[in-house]
Amino acid sequence: MRIGVLGTGTIATAVVRGIATAHDQITVSDRNAQNAQTLAQEFNSVCVANNQTVLDQSDVILLGLMAQDAPEILSVLRFRSDQLVISMMAGATLSELAPHVAPARAAAIMVPFPGIAAGESPVIAQGDIGLVGNVVTSANTVHAVQTDDELSAYLCAQAVLSPVACLVDDAAKWLGTRVSDPDTAQAFIRQLVSSSLTNNRADALITALNTPGGYNQQLRIMMENSGMRGAILDGLTQLEGRK
Repeated sequence: MRIGVLGTGTIATAVVRGIATAHDQITVSDRNAQNAQTLAQEFNSVCVANNQTVLDQSDVILLGLMAQDAPEILSVLRFRSDQLVISMMAGATLSELAPHVAPARAAAIMVPFPGIAAGESPVIAQGDIGLVGNVVTSANTVHAVQTDDELSAYLCAQAVLSPVACLVDDAAKWLGTRVSDPDTAQAFIRQLVSSSLTNNRADALITALNTPGGYNQQLRIMMENSGMRGAILDGLTQLEGRK
């Protein structure tokens, strides 16, 4: 599988870094020259070219462009009928993308996250799920969605990552001011949260941590009383309404 990547922003760069050792040839565009050259220096399988050469040298194309810039960029490029295109552009459906990449086939949408650079990351996918799985490899978990509305809901729900990270950061900084090694405090809180959620369903974890009068129960109730859970649900609903 010869893979081409148009766009080398933060997420596209993380994708390339995560899959480079699993594929023999990945050609990345020079739109972000610094990121592209860094990837080429890190991995023997990665080379840098202009947008048209990326297409000419590839069978599967990953689009890591900004959705608003894509029509202009794609309009001057020549795709082949034997090519498959995977969009990583939030907000563009497969039917909207199809005419911009014809005669290639708009095969799938995938939404990766920065953690893909290290593996064991979730990837949201719609369309040709098998193709996405082959690209991101078994090191990552593909979560398939069936419709545009499902994809939109997943995109809204993934936004919980930032507020969760803020909670973890706030707790780690609070702890860091009270112990001798702030870096150890940060590492402890991160490992505690990530390992607990990796090995348990969230609802089961809440139940397990619901010891009457325990620290976890007390803090959860205080935060619930301050409106935390309602704010999360209201925020997700507002995001859904803006799609």
